Amino acid sequence: MARVVAIVGGGVIGGGWAARFLLHGFDVRVFDPDPEAGRRLGEVLDNARRSLPGLADVPMPPEGRLSFHGSLAEAVADAEWVQESVPERLELKRETYRAIQATCPPEAVIGSSTSGFRPSQLQQGAARPGQIVVTHPFNPVYLLPLVELVTTPANDAALVARAKQILQGLGMFPLHLRREIDAHLADRFLEAVWREALWLVRDGIATTEEIDEAIRMGFGIRWAQMGLFETYRVAGGEAGMRHFMAQFGPCLKSPWTRLTDVPEFTDELVDMIAGQSDAQSGGYSIRELERIRDDNLVGMMRALKRTGWGAGAVLRAQDARLRAGTALAQRSDAAAALPQPILTLARAVPLDWTDYNGHMNEARYLDSFCAATDRFMELIGADAEYIAGGHSYFTAETHIRHLNEARAGDRVEVRTQMLFGRGKKLHLFHRMMRGGDLIATGEHFLLHVDLKTRRPCAPSPEVEANMARIASAQAGLPWPDGAGSSIRAPG
Repeated sequence: MARVVAIVGGGVIGGGWAARFLLHGFDVRVFDPDPEAGRRLGEVLDNARRSLPGLADVPMPPEGRLSFHGSLAEAVADAEWVQESVPERLELKRETYRAIQATCPPEAVIGSSTSGFRPSQLQQGAARPGQIVVTHPFNPVYLLPLVELVTTPANDAALVARAKQILQGLGMFPLHLRREIDAHLADRFLEAVWREALWLVRDGIATTEEIDEAIRMGFGIRWAQMGLFETYRVAGGEAGMRHFMAQFGPCLKSPWTRLTDVPEFTDELVDMIAGQSDAQSGGYSIRELERIRDDNLVGMMRALKRTGWGAGAVLRAQDARLRAGTALAQRSDAAAALPQPILTLARAVPLDWTDYNGHMNEARYLDSFCAATDRFMELIGADAEYIAGGHSYFTAETHIRHLNEARAGDRVEVRTQMLFGRGKKLHLFHRMMRGGDLIATGEHFLLHVDLKTRRPCAPSPEVEANMARIASAQAGLPWPDGAGSSIRAPG
């Protein structure tokens, strides 16, 4: 049975929440009386479909169903999670909770996207205060993992635990604040930096572009994977944080910032900042800027995933969860799957796999077929344990045919047919499909080797027997089109 969430308010943040839930298999019901809500959310969802699946290296669940509802009561009925993203007006939010709680299940989590209000303020006057928590995300919600989970003593421990579990299931990082505070945690940092930036522009020290360059070319990248305190610990050298604080602590008494003061928000200051921002970014539409942002975030986060640092650790954990779910879903009689080409890879094309032509780079086809070969090796018993024992397969020859285009966000599968598998020789033919379309084929000839001598040798009896079983099961398959061919010069 499909899991249901309700999104109340389908703007930038609500739309991001809708995309995050929808692409993780939830049925999403949206309530927003704005007649433009459907168009706006659709544009956000297009960007999410293009970028989010590429963060995972394992199959994501089938996309849920999206529906728009004319009444709040209809949208929240039977929902296990209701995400409120209405404008930042306290009384409006309280009215919204009264309407939600009149219809939603008593056990549902009601999360608020508020960036400033404390949960105790939101809970005041509610029929069931313990049902309401703050779940403050960061834009784009469908990509960034951080969500500030802020609770009060009114929230039951079981509900808080369930909220964390659901958020983690979405690939998010719920940061549970030990005490509530205005503007929570992260926005207080942002506000401090924003105030200082206003003074720097106001006093003619720097332009908006120069300030942005200072962040994105330097400490912003450091913060992305180490945060503030760990960055400063490293800056202290071998002596660590204590040395750093002893060296730079006295600087806190120096008047380096105007942080305790706020410039007067005059029309002149607004015009100055708006004009500089137009000069900096006015050549791009908002959607173009969003796509540039998404491309950069995916590239950085996938890079962080390779090392398991920062947001990359969250992505690794989400891959593990998705991989476990896929393994359970695909567990069946292995022998029944052998007579046809075997599914060896299923994934989405990440943004950083595309090239200047806007489609998947040719190196990534080889990357995908290598992953499919590795999976086939596992199926015949040449897995990590086998390789650790001193034997493996080396690829001796590869031939790839590029038959169609794959673009960012496309979900592709590779199915593998064993053309020959006996003794030290293994001959595989991979087909990459996007739905019913054949995208590419990869033909690979491999030799079984002794890793000590680095020379060909016979495989173990178990591997030999597994190859024989597959060969027998696939004996009736036709010879694949293109197998055994070579590059033919035109004319």
